[in-house]
Amino acid sequence: MKTALLETPLFSSGAPTGSVFSSLTTALRVLHRVNPLLSWTGWVNVALAILALTLLLVDHRLVTGAPVWMKPLKFSLSILAFAWTLGWLLADLPLAAQRAVHYISWGVAVSMVVEQFVIFVQAARGTTSHYNGTSALNGILFGLMGIFILVNTLMTVWALFLVWQHPLHGPVGYVWGVRLGLLLFLVGSVLGGMMIHNMQHTVGAPDGGPGLPGLGWSTRAGDLRIAHFLGMHALQVLPLLGWALSSWTPRLAAPLTWMGAALYAAAVGGLFALAMAGRPLWAGSN
Repeated sequence: MKTALLETPLFSSGAPTGSVFSSLTTALRVLHRVNPLLSWTGWVNVALAILALTLLLVDHRLVTGAPVWMKPLKFSLSILAFAWTLGWLLADLPLAAQRAVHYISWGVAVSMVVEQFVIFVQAARGTTSHYNGTSALNGILFGLMGIFILVNTLMTVWALFLVWQHPLHGPVGYVWGVRLGLLLFLVGSVLGGMMIHNMQHTVGAPDGGPGLPGLGWSTRAGDLRIAHFLGMHALQVLPLLGWALSSWTPRLAAPLTWMGAALYAAAVGGLFALAMAGRPLWAGSN
């Protein structure tokens, strides 16, 4: 689907800044052509990130010890990366799979819009969006978000099935990076389900309190968000790793991509075990 762009030196380390900018601009245009739904989902979240950043500068309320607009900002950036990456990766599927890709894209786009609607509404109300059952309205909003998180997860399972069922365009390391990246993304999603089950992300203390600057990850107890974050971003890391290995060492690209994925999975598992033991990634002084 995006064969013409694969000749563009998007990741060339020696490319001048203008060439890199031109390549990224071309990539975004191609993404919009092959998957307008997920392209627009990303651009909506660019706008929401700008809105959240602006509100962060003028609205100094705190929720669970963090600036109220920090979560909307982080989710806007995360959904932006997810939507554009998924749209890009699924464009490598053959034409026979594109009808399914269209349905997946609709499911993901609607799910992300609903999730951001709840997050922004609750931030405006000065309360938490996740794990909030303190009133009927809060419970309904969290339940609505939970339904569409499930829809999004099912869409990703469908996408995983497609990339394993069909041949993808690209070198072998990249193909395995896409497949294993989607698989570990789903592992990260399951870890998000663990937080919903616990009705909080901190293990060994209430949510809130001291955390790493910007990220908010607890520095006094275990925090399931760390393993969740790492697992979700396998969607970007492993395809890039596979692509790079295919350029550097084509013969070994497939086994090295598998090895990289195994190490990545071990890191996710180790961070999950650390959190479940109630231990922070980085202990604070207080």
